[in-house]
Amino acid sequence: MDFNIENGLCRISDPSIHFINSYIPLPSLDYKNLIQKLGITALNEMQQAALDTLDKAGDMLLLSPTGSGKTLGFLLPLIQLMKPDTEGVQALILVPSRELAIQIEKVFRSLGTGFKVSCCYGGHDTRTEKNNFLQSPALVVGTPGRIEHHLRLKSFDPLTVKTLILDEFDKSLELGFKTEMSAIIGELRNLSSRILTSATDLKEIPDFVNLNKPARLNYLMNTPIAGLDVKFVKAPGKEKLDTLFALMCKLGNEPTLVFCNHREAVDRISDLLREKQLTHDVFHGGMEQHEREQALIKFRNGTHHLLITTDLASRGLDIPAIKNVIHYQLPASETIFVHRNGRTARMHADGTAWLILAEGEYLPAYTAGKAQPENLKNTTALPPASAWVTLYLNVGKKEKISKGDIVGLLLQKGALNKDELGLIELMDHCSFAAVKKAKAEKVLELLKGEKLKNKSVKISLHQ
Repeated sequence: MDFNIENGLCRISDPSIHFINSYIPLPSLDYKNLIQKLGITALNEMQQAALDTLDKAGDMLLLSPTGSGKTLGFLLPLIQLMKPDTEGVQALILVPSRELAIQIEKVFRSLGTGFKVSCCYGGHDTRTEKNNFLQSPALVVGTPGRIEHHLRLKSFDPLTVKTLILDEFDKSLELGFKTEMSAIIGELRNLSSRILTSATDLKEIPDFVNLNKPARLNYLMNTPIAGLDVKFVKAPGKEKLDTLFALMCKLGNEPTLVFCNHREAVDRISDLLREKQLTHDVFHGGMEQHEREQALIKFRNGTHHLLITTDLASRGLDIPAIKNVIHYQLPASETIFVHRNGRTARMHADGTAWLILAEGEYLPAYTAGKAQPENLKNTTALPPASAWVTLYLNVGKKEKISKGDIVGLLLQKGALNKDELGLIELMDHCSFAAVKKAKAEKVLELLKGEKLKNKSVKISLHQ
């Protein structure tokens, strides 16, 4: 079958069907208006190609590096496929991590399409998720284990799902979700489109995915990330902690991720840095979900500028302002190195990847000619404390509270100026707001006993 686009119509030519040279209207999408809500003026090459390609193909394989904007690359084509006033779940997005599920949900909501979206993942209240299906969302985003659980509970009808997106599919396989994904796809018997994304090249795609002659978009280029510098520093002995501390003192308050290979190393480094009174937070898979979410919130809003993490943070986190990535422990492969570095130098910004080498460690072969040495000298003055703190409010989305409600409360009754109020993030039953540290105590005093939409609000400083 041949497809040709002419003046907004799709021309079909296929001798095996009787309506040769027929024309059908293509769905229209005012993507420029949508992306402006995200502060984006134009799509990049990959995103535009994905939007154009799905007009002509049922299935699509999208290969693109970490940090290249894949989320929009599949959300915009998905919106084009969705239909208003249609009952049931129309589309399902499977992702390997809770953080990625939450991020995709946020981006979709920000686009303001009018379609309802629900997010499902381990550690989230199952009853809340099941209640969200009572008025069926058009889009469901979730991790394989939790989505399979909802299918067993019959929370939604899999036969209404027309579009399936497997985002970061390579990571899902790596984490062992093959069985769950296979079971879920087996229930989706009325699919018309499958979109599979990956940050690494997939030589073979498992049969259970059932991709049917997918259009293949490969943007995995073996060229360095634009705007990324690679530097290394040498520790004087086997222990790297003092060198990490000196490097952080040099970098000051630039937003920085420090990568370790194991969660035990994250916790050990965190304990030692606390002894040195270096403010930071941690993020790894051994933490409770709410702890991980709150660590990311405080990192995004500037309360903390340093986050010690495992490779869990190398994929799916959209924090565009990260200036530095530090490889405290060398990555096990070049692929992991690339994924870690993809957290910085995003969307035309500059960034630096740092490698710390202990005595007896050498630069990996794939950094040859790229990494430049840096002398830290005797930099040991602590970076200045952050000017921001985070306030906790005990109301959220489920209490019908909006960001605008919180802005009004903090500016009008909390007597804050606009430049003294930072990032606001809503959860199901709580919210977080960044405010200037110098004003925090006064705000808490002014807002004692206040109500928001006739609900009593408890506000406290989040430690």
